[in-house]
Amino acid sequence: MDAWLVLAEASGLGPRTCGRLLASFGGPREVLDAPADTLENWGLKAETVAALKSPDRARIDVSLAWSRLPHAHILTWDDLRYPPLLKEISDPPILLYVRGDPLLLAEPQVAVVGSRNPTPGGREITWDLAATLAGFGLVITSGLAVGVDAVAHEAALEHGRTVAVLGTGPDRVYPAMHRDLARRIADRGALVTELAPNEGPQARHFPRRNRIIAGLSLGTLVTEAALRSGSLITARQAADQGREVFAVPGSVRNPLARGCHALIRDGARLVEEAAEVLAELAPRLRGALAVVPMPDHDAANATDRVDSGDPDRLDPDYRSLLDALGFEPVSQDDLIRRTGLSAPSVASMLLVLELEGHVSSGPGGRYCRIRA
Repeated sequence: MDAWLVLAEASGLGPRTCGRLLASFGGPREVLDAPADTLENWGLKAETVAALKSPDRARIDVSLAWSRLPHAHILTWDDLRYPPLLKEISDPPILLYVRGDPLLLAEPQVAVVGSRNPTPGGREITWDLAATLAGFGLVITSGLAVGVDAVAHEAALEHGRTVAVLGTGPDRVYPAMHRDLARRIADRGALVTELAPNEGPQARHFPRRNRIIAGLSLGTLVTEAALRSGSLITARQAADQGREVFAVPGSVRNPLARGCHALIRDGARLVEEAAEVLAELAPRLRGALAVVPMPDHDAANATDRVDSGDPDRLDPDYRSLLDALGFEPVSQDDLIRRTGLSAPSVASMLLVLELEGHVSSGPGGRYCRIRA
C-alpha cells in the first residue's frame, strides 16, 4: 500500500503515465526501486523522479492512518475490489478512498446528475426516476452536490442503495450542509474519492470527480441542466467512455432544459420513464440483477412470476404479454393495445422477459419472442 500511495502522491504522475510506468517496470515497488537516471531516461521529469525518491511521508502517513478507521478502505489497481467498469476508462484513478461498502462499486450503477437549482418539476422527475431505478436493484451514483444530486441520493436511500463521488478528500464533506446525507450514504452505501485526506474542495477537483461518476456507471442520466453545466461535462465524459447517455426533455421555455436538449441533439437517448433506461441497458444488465421488482406487482412473488425455463409457468400477466408477442418484431404501443396493460408495466415486464431469455429487442424499440 505504501508504494501505491507514493505513486499517487507524486507530482506530475497522472493515471495514464502511471499505467505505462507500471507496465514497463512490473509493479509499484519496482518503480520506486529503479535508479533515478533509469526513471529519467524512461521519460519522467526530474521533479517527478524527486517526488518518487523523496516522498512526502507526512501526507502518506495521514492516508495510512485514515485507512485504519472503521469502514475505511483504500483500493488500488491490483485490489480485487477495484471496480472493473472504472478500470476500463482511459485514466482510472491510481487509488480510491472508500467509506462504506467497497463491494458496492462493482455493482451495476446509473449516474443521475443535473442542476444545482432544479425546478420543482425537475426535483419530482429526478426523485421518480432515481427511486424506480434503485428499486430495480441499480445503484444510483451522483456527486453529493445540492439540487439534483441530493435528490437522487435521497431517493436511492429510500428505495435502494447509492454511491456518492466526492470532490474532496474522504474526510471532508462538501457542501457542509450534506454532512448528515454523507453519513447516511456511508452507512448504507459508499462514499468514494481519489483525493487524499485533508484535500478540500477546489474547482479543478470536480471535473476529475465527474469522470469517476461516469466511469463507475453503465449510463449517465441528466434530468435538468443549463447549457453551461458540470452535468454536461459528466455526460460527455460518459459518451467518451463508451457509456450510455440519457436526457429528460423539458419545456423550451425552461433554461434548465436546454442542456438536456443539447445532449439529445448530440445523440443522447431521450427518456421519460425509468423503464426506457432499463430497456436500453438490458444487454449489459443480463444476469446482473437477480430479482427485478415490478411496478404494479408484488415484488415478494417476483421469482414465481418469471421462470427462465418454462413459459407455461409464467404469471398470467407475463403469459398474456408473451402471447401478444409473435415471432415478428412488434412495438410496445401495439403490445399495450393488445394486452390492456399500462405502458410502464409493459416496458418493465419486457425487460424481465428479455433478461430471462424469453424475448429479444431489436431496432426501433420492437420486441419478438425467441421461445415457443
